[in-house]
Amino acid sequence: MITIEQMTKVYTMGEIEVHALRGVNLTINRGEFVAIMGPSGSGKSTLMNMIGCLDTPTSGRYGLDGIEVASLNDNDLSAVRARKLGFVFQQYMLLPRQSALANVEMPMLYRGIDTKERARRAQVALELVGMGNRLDHRPNELSGGQQQRVAIARALAGSPSVILADEPTGALDSTTSEEIMHMLQQLNREQNLTIIIVTHEADIAAYADRIITIRDGVVTTDRKNEVPHG
Repeated sequence: MITIEQMTKVYTMGEIEVHALRGVNLTINRGEFVAIMGPSGSGKSTLMNMIGCLDTPTSGRYGLDGIEVASLNDNDLSAVRARKLGFVFQQYMLLPRQSALANVEMPMLYRGIDTKERARRAQVALELVGMGNRLDHRPNELSGGQQQRVAIARALAGSPSVILADEPTGALDSTTSEEIMHMLQQLNREQNLTIIIVTHEADIAAYADRIITIRDGVVTTDRKNEVPHG
């Protein structure tokens, strides 16, 4: 699903060069649930941006589901994001005046999917995350955990190859965080979804089947989690 070879990323700030990634090598297979951990400034967010086609590497190779990403232009990157990737963020990024159903439909609108099919996919996705009885509720009528479930449904509705979740429980209390992580774990196991989360919390990473640690722009550990939470 994902193959990264000798990936580097250098940001130039005036006369200063910041080496965010320093030759990362990584393979992620279809259906894996992977956590990427690291302290602030380790390069984990930069790596997530590369995997999510939100930025391009300075050098190295990135293959995503058979597509060579590193050489794509901005328009092609946008197309890959829309077709292959679903995003979940710490902040839910929901439109406040729109219903849960309308929020989940929104990305499909930009892909040109017709009205009936958008509504059908959105309802199926919301039911999948346990929000089938909240289709008409707006964000201010939902708890934080329910809003994150809607955000996950929005990521699922486009039938992505990979779900990328950046600190998905960062704005939630511990009980709700557990509920969200159990749900992601269930989606991974029952739908064979490839899920990659970025987190700095060991207890959140412990839900994944594989934990990758990055520090100073390089992968320092990559281990199978023998007994995931849940």
